[in-house]
Amino acid sequence: MPDPTDPYKVLQVDPAADVDVIQAAYRRLARTYHPDLAKGPDAAARMASINAAWEILRDTTRRAAFDLARSGGAAALPAPPSQATSRPPETVSRDWTSGRSSQGGGFDDSMRTEQGFGAAGPPPGRPSGSVINFGRYAGWSLGEIARRDLDYLEWLDRMPIGRAYRDEIDRILRSTGRRRSSEDEAEDRRGLYRRR
Repeated sequence: MPDPTDPYKVLQVDPAADVDVIQAAYRRLARTYHPDLAKGPDAAARMASINAAWEILRDTTRRAAFDLARSGGAAALPAPPSQATSRPPETVSRDWTSGRSSQGGGFDDSMRTEQGFGAAGPPPGRPSGSVINFGRYAGWSLGEIARRDLDYLEWLDRMPIGRAYRDEIDRILRSTGRRRSSEDEAEDRRGLYRRR
């Protein structure tokens, strides 16, 4: 069993690994050593150390503090979040197959802004077009989003939630040159027996 005090060794990842790589390693090990899947008394202890390692490495501040302590710059690790803050600990159930929690649904605390606005904040002004009431651009008009983030409009065009706005999004994308008309596309398509 790896050193239980070093989360990098517990999760079997390089200390310079990206968070996505660490998360993938955590999920792989959780599927292997989860007490419902692995039998024996060692499985529960191993899963506890895997969870503790993931809690340290998923939080950027705790990971930075651990890296500093690991290099000899500090004497101890920071306190767990439930002790460091005055909020009562929250119970969150996790789906171990997908890594999703029952609370938040991926909406991180860092994305919170004033009530009624999405992660992008209040609209910049000069609204034009329909106003959406969901996602990171909640409260923004499609014209304001087009001036800031055309990729989001392309994504919204592909998603079922954007179905009500497809005609308007199509006009915006054509006017910006991100989409061509169907006649132009048909003209460029080469038929089986068509000459050029």
